[in-house]
Amino acid sequence: MGDQAQLLPGTLDLLILRAVSLGPLHGYGILLRIGQISGNALLIEQGALYPGLFRLVRQGVLKAQWGTSENNRRAKFYELTAAGRKRLREETDNWNRLATAIGCALAAQPEEV
Repeated sequence: MGDQAQLLPGTLDLLILRAVSLGPLHGYGILLRIGQISGNALLIEQGALYPGLFRLVRQGVLKAQWGTSENNRRAKFYELTAAGRKRLREETDNWNRLATAIGCALAAQPEEV
């Protein structure tokens, strides 16, 4: 696996929402975008991505419509809904609070306990 980080449970939705927030994308484009914005540290398998996309569309945080990809193939493109933008903000805030708390816990010194 090299320099790639293991995806934590519950973070796939946040990553999909963030990738799509940067512009409408088809499924494979979302995989590439997540790799790009993570410095290639995160690799999402297609077998995990597509059920995640289906779930997010069903929840109303993404909308999907058919279009033509850059290689002239029919593809489903995803974009955020208003509910998706709200959820992205909420999940980003939650993630940042968690990351700060874990960072504090890991930085604790024996004399601080």
